[in-house]
Amino acid sequence: MGLFDGVKEAFGADGMGDLDAERETPIDRWMGWNTKTASAPGEVSKAPADFIDSMDEKNYVTVSLPKPMGIVFEENDSEFGGIFVLEISEGSNAETEGTVRPGDQLVAVGTSKVSGLAFEEALGTIIDSPDEKTKLVFFRGPSKFLYGPAGASAEWLDELVGGAKVEST
Repeated sequence: MGLFDGVKEAFGADGMGDLDAERETPIDRWMGWNTKTASAPGEVSKAPADFIDSMDEKNYVTVSLPKPMGIVFEENDSEFGGIFVLEISEGSNAETEGTVRPGDQLVAVGTSKVSGLAFEEALGTIIDSPDEKTKLVFFRGPSKFLYGPAGASAEWLDELVGGAKVEST
C-alpha cells in the first residue's frame, strides 16, 4: 500500500460524501457541500402549506371607500413594517361594502404605495387623500409573505400600484 493511496477518494468530488452536522462549516454551505438532509436527493423544497404568493394578482383586492371608512388598522411587527386591517367597525362603510377583511395588508392608497411604511405615514396617506372615495389596495395574506424573503419585489409592487391591475373580488 502506497503513501498516497486513498487521497483521491478523501479529497476528490467523488469522495466528498455528506458531511456530519458537527463538521459542516460556512464554507461547506457556500460551496454546496452541505450536511445530510432528510429529503431525498434531487427533491425540491416545498412551500409551506399556508403559503400565499405575494406576486400573484389574485391575492390582491381593491376597494374605494368614503371616509370615515370604519377600518381599524394596526402596525405589523417592526421586522416588516407596514399596516394591516385589525378589525372592521360594525355598520361602517367598509362593512357595508364587504371586500375588506381583518388581516388584509394595506399596499397602496390611490396611486401611492404604502407597503412597508410606518403606521403614521401609511395612515396619513389615507387621511390626506382628497378624493371623495379613497382607493385602497390590499394584499390578502400575512405580512411574512408580503415582506419576507418570498415577498413581492419593489418593482413588481410599483407596477401593480401604478398599473392599477387589481380589481375588486
